[in-house]
Amino acid sequence: MIGIGAGDPDQLTVQAIREIEQARVFFVLDKGAAKRDLVALREGILDTYGRDYRVVHAKDPERDRRPADYRAAVADWHRLRVALYTQLIRDELPEDGHGAFLVWGDPALYDSTITLVEAVAQQVEIEYSVVPGISSASTLAARHRIPLNRIGEPVQLTTGRQLAEGLPGDAVVLLDANCTFREYYGEDLEIFWGAYLGTPDEILLSGPLAEVGPEIERLRAEARAEKGWIMDTYLLRSRS
Repeated sequence: MIGIGAGDPDQLTVQAIREIEQARVFFVLDKGAAKRDLVALREGILDTYGRDYRVVHAKDPERDRRPADYRAAVADWHRLRVALYTQLIRDELPEDGHGAFLVWGDPALYDSTITLVEAVAQQVEIEYSVVPGISSASTLAARHRIPLNRIGEPVQLTTGRQLAEGLPGDAVVLLDANCTFREYYGEDLEIFWGAYLGTPDEILLSGPLAEVGPEIERLRAEARAEKGWIMDTYLLRSRS
């Protein structure tokens, strides 16, 4: 599992490049026409750094995006993915082969690939390793030229779903499909937001939440309508 960063090929680590050069089979899940850009970015990285390789494409299993039971829906989705990964590795990877998944950001941060491959390893005899990547949180801070944490203060990594239950202090928010920050317009907060980080379509905006929040909502809606998908991350913290 190779972390490839938030989208900028220049953010690949030397270790990631070496692993890409050595791997001979790359497994790429297709999430549909709307997210073809994500496949194209991976293919661009392989065109640059791959050596004598082939790509195995597979359709990502469908997932219920508005489930009554979120954890149960994710568990069902993961079971389907484990079955797919197991089949791909059995059918497409030679017994002594070297295969890889290119994982957005860091495989250890809000990504399921490690968990899924570990489950596969219970069914297929494989050895596996994880190459860390530059996360969207790190890229966000670099693009805004800020530290994620303030001196002597903690910062929490969370999701939009958890943010809806309460602001835990300074927080980096990932996987927020609903602009949950709008629930905090009445509080004295600032936001540092970024979408499509590390790609040519990158969008950045920051400032007092009550002032720039509505503009972020507008930009986000327009970008998603134009491209068919969006990935964004933001830091939310008190202005005091």
